[in-house]
Amino acid sequence: AQSKVIRDGRLETIASTELVVGDIILLEAGDSVPADCRILESASMKVEESALTGESVPVEKHAEALSLAEGADDIPLGDRKNMCYSGSIVVYGRGRAVVVATGMDTEMGKIADAISQAEEGQTPLQIALDKLSHTLTILVVVISLLVFATGFIKHGAEMFGNFDLVLSTFMVAVSLAVAAIPEGLVAVVTIVLSMGVTRMSERHAIVRRLTAVETLGCTQVICSDKTGTLTQNKMTVVRHETENLDAHVRTMALCSDATWDDAEQVAKGEPTEAALVADAAKLGYTTSDLASSRPRIGEAPFDSSRKMMSVVVRTRSGKVVQHTKGAPDEVLARCTKIMTSDGIIDLTDEARSEILAQNKSIADQALRVMASARRDWGTEAPLSYDPANLEHDMVFVGLSGMIDPVRPEVKGAVAEAHEAGMRTVMITGDHIDTAVAIAIELGIIADRSQAITGAQLDKISDEEFEQRIETIGVYARVQPEHKVRIVDTWRKKGMVTAMTGDGVNDAPSIKRADIGIGMGITGTDVTKGVADMVLADDNFATIISACEEGRRIYDNIRKCIQFLLSSNLAEVISVFIASLVGFTILQPTHLLWINLITDSLPALAMATEKAEPGIMKRKPRNPKDGIFAGGVGFDCLVQGSIIALLT
Repeated sequence: AQSKVIRDGRLETIASTELVVGDIILLEAGDSVPADCRILESASMKVEESALTGESVPVEKHAEALSLAEGADDIPLGDRKNMCYSGSIVVYGRGRAVVVATGMDTEMGKIADAISQAEEGQTPLQIALDKLSHTLTILVVVISLLVFATGFIKHGAEMFGNFDLVLSTFMVAVSLAVAAIPEGLVAVVTIVLSMGVTRMSERHAIVRRLTAVETLGCTQVICSDKTGTLTQNKMTVVRHETENLDAHVRTMALCSDATWDDAEQVAKGEPTEAALVADAAKLGYTTSDLASSRPRIGEAPFDSSRKMMSVVVRTRSGKVVQHTKGAPDEVLARCTKIMTSDGIIDLTDEARSEILAQNKSIADQALRVMASARRDWGTEAPLSYDPANLEHDMVFVGLSGMIDPVRPEVKGAVAEAHEAGMRTVMITGDHIDTAVAIAIELGIIADRSQAITGAQLDKISDEEFEQRIETIGVYARVQPEHKVRIVDTWRKKGMVTAMTGDGVNDAPSIKRADIGIGMGITGTDVTKGVADMVLADDNFATIISACEEGRRIYDNIRKCIQFLLSSNLAEVISVFIASLVGFTILQPTHLLWINLITDSLPALAMATEKAEPGIMKRKPRNPKDGIFAGGVGFDCLVQGSIIALLT
């Protein structure tokens, strides 16, 4: 990649890898930011920082100094509007900035370092099987010693002077050791997990680590990103306040640089403008039709100080009309009339107050609000397209409220997770008002008291956070290190934690979680690379389906183990009793055949059993529970004894 840099007063183009701290670089629309920079000049520059913050809406950048909020020690990364970061993309405008960090010192570099430091631990199934192997090892040693002790009691010291007797006793010990060990267990468990992977892929959950299949079954906390997972990652207009809807949506679309693709039936461009264009297209006003019937002849581009933009078009009848959109308070301040169902009338103080009340009502729902206005210029175009000449004495048209709406299936999935004893936690880089509104709608939290920001989290000690974490359901304006801390704290409390995400900023926490879940459609390669499971459809509901499958798999593995161990116990009892009376009923090779062939095939049949009724209405199992928990050990003893008795 190449970067434009000013060195010794000359503009040069150099490899981005050659940038050093202190270099002055030029940025314009389409550029990828090569390093962490402090902005010196900005001309309506907007930067998409989704790789770092997870939020797809571009951020307006400026050169002014920022001040800390009262009581804050730092400014959240998403609010640092005078900075731009490596990995971000300039989508609008241009600017000049000074490099302040490169390589591993950048925010992106810190994320890479956090990923490399994350260690993978054992899954609950691996821990349980380890405990089982230790138990069986001790059992084999005890059985072998018991056999030799029995021989010694029976034959006395002369036993060790008789080679044939020692060999016979040794073969009995070997037979019992072979009988005690379920040789087919490893193969059966691997096949069961592999079958589970196949079933999960049919539900759009692609498992990248085999042992993660079972871990899903004991998931207790799901930490989910908001944008793209709980929501559709597509800004959508959901509310209008206007008395002339056609004129309002037409103005919004004309005053946008996004375009409508007739073939794909989708708007393309900056998310906010794309939402406005899509809204107009629903009423039949596509950008191609508007461009041909009302060609643009001039404009006053968006500026962060004005918080609005204006375009001037010429209609087919020859009239020149100005269309303006922007922040409601700024647009309203420049209007003297209002468009009503009865026509254009003077804008009274009462009407202004009503519009501001409507604006507050929409904003209180965590919607992003945009206002539209217009101005007729007759048949002559303005002498100047300077904002000061255009943006006054306008006619107010209406308001639009937009939001990234929740996925329709998520609310039901969150309720199902709650019923199954799984806690859903929202972690987002978005503003707390938006996060709280979405979380309340989905049933994740009841009110705002259960939400905190990353800045507030910084002020909480580890001990206090461990005590309070169960009362917090939403984390807003968080940075990558906050996500890691949240996951680590849940795990420290002994909770099996899943973490979902799509951006590079999610990668460290995804790797630290018991189950890391990446997004298959919107996810970055880095995130998918460290994830244990990838959602092919980016759907939160798929996680719940995968957890259900994980529970079924673990239940079936326990059934297989119970069957194998019951059979092995029967073999041990039978062979041991037979050896006491001097009778050999099974040779070691016979036992191997039984364990590997005769026992394994019925055990595999159990692996295909359907889920038990009400499997998602019970709480997740305790990850510390061993294989023999829940009476499995007792059942093995009873069933093994009965089989041995009948034998």
